Amino acid sequence: MTVSPFFALTRTAKASMIALAVAILAAGHLTLTPGALANNKLNADEGVVATEELHCLAMTLYHEARGEPDEGKVAVGHVVMNRVSDERFPNSVCGVMKQGGAETLHRCQFSFWCDGVSDDPGNPEAWSRSEAIARAIYWGYSQDPTEGALNYHADYVDPNWGSRLVRGPQIGRHIFYHPTDGIRRVEKKVQVRPGAQTVQR
Repeated sequence: MTVSPFFALTRTAKASMIALAVAILAAGHLTLTPGALANNKLNADEGVVATEELHCLAMTLYHEARGEPDEGKVAVGHVVMNRVSDERFPNSVCGVMKQGGAETLHRCQFSFWCDGVSDDPGNPEAWSRSEAIARAIYWGYSQDPTEGALNYHADYVDPNWGSRLVRGPQIGRHIFYHPTDGIRRVEKKVQVRPGAQTVQR
């Protein structure tokens, strides 16, 4: 099991990471969900399962959206969470991130997972920001700027699956897509996160 470095941080270091997440919120890069800051903190003490899920979400943000503005990182993170709550995809963040496996090159859902290159974050500052944003998304402190998108691609590629989906917003260099039926299938059971909102579209 991969455990985020956050799990082993001192209370002071955790407070610093929480402060970074709050600063990102305050800068307007994340839109608060109603009541999300009722506890005036970002759930500083996660369990092991949540910590692993946060690690996977931060990894996805780091590798898929490291060069994007914060809003672009938030958008990619919400695609992951939208898939978690949709019955057509795995029901965990790590399951969504690893879907397709890493054994066959370039056949997985998120290209960094099966490109044959090390996934270790090489930029500590970018990794810290990815972790902070991942925590804000995971615990329901942001609204979905993609309006429920389940897919996206960079604006400099033209995948053949794009024509089979409904195009949504472009955020940063990524174009987001919704299912053609316009419905997120959320009948499956998923772990409810504090502050999270599940919306069927």
